[in-house]
Amino acid sequence: MRAQSSATAPSPIAVTVHRERSGPGTVQAALGVTAFSLTFPATAWGLEGFGPWSLVSVRSVLAAVIAGSCLLALRVTLPERRHWAGLAVVAAGVVFGFPLLTTLALETSTTSHAAVVVGLLPLTTALCSALRMGTRPSRTFWTAALAGAAAVLAFTVQQSGGALTAADGYLFAALLVCAAGYTEGGRLARVMPGWQVIGWALVLCLPVSAGAAALALSYEPVRLTAHGVAGLLWVAVGSQFLGLVVWYRGMAAIGIPRASQLQLAQPLLTLVWSVLLLGEHLTAAAPLTAAAVLVCIAVTQRSRS
Repeated sequence: MRAQSSATAPSPIAVTVHRERSGPGTVQAALGVTAFSLTFPATAWGLEGFGPWSLVSVRSVLAAVIAGSCLLALRVTLPERRHWAGLAVVAAGVVFGFPLLTTLALETSTTSHAAVVVGLLPLTTALCSALRMGTRPSRTFWTAALAGAAAVLAFTVQQSGGALTAADGYLFAALLVCAAGYTEGGRLARVMPGWQVIGWALVLCLPVSAGAAALALSYEPVRLTAHGVAGLLWVAVGSQFLGLVVWYRGMAAIGIPRASQLQLAQPLLTLVWSVLLLGEHLTAAAPLTAAAVLVCIAVTQRSRS
């Protein structure tokens, strides 16, 4: 009996390693969420100087140049052939799909209204992860996730006056492609460093993004304003590369379902940046929603996935 119980008990070393990985992993995922929370305000700034197609393609080119330079400088070998299909999904979802669809939506939508897609992204990512990787989060996890998503959704819809716009089609499509890209990127980050996942995805898209940038810039007018340039630089460097690097590292360390729930705070952070950077106004519901979201995050982080 004594031998049997010692065989089934978790190793203290394993528990320590898990805690050491989950701590930094949570921090890295949170840094990614913070970077992503600035994406919509920065995109709104970028649209002051660039057309939507120019903004998306140029940001991809700039991020790909940075990523490619890092890969070359460190002499990183090409990924195995079996990983290229997954990298293509990452590229389609987070390099092209989500940036393009949300940028098109922000032409006619405010950042607070567009934040509804981010409020639903954690739940969609967890669902996509369950389908793709066979994960089975607990009932407590799903209850907290649904409650948090509902709170964020109600808040963001209330902020936009309760009316759905034509941009919602873009937003819901962006939600699906981004969840697929996050899930595949999180899976690949278990077998290669997270920065290489997004780095190779960006490089994979470079021929297409460079051609699209040349074409878009020839048709769409460009006005080099301070806001336009700052917005472009942030979505290219902060959102498209550095944010995804720490995000994928975080997902690899703590798991896709738990990391995705940290994004429940992203719409609220986006609304804060919208006030500070764009002059939008928040209602008194913000503190209550923030408290509800923090409770949901705490529950999902403690539940067993």
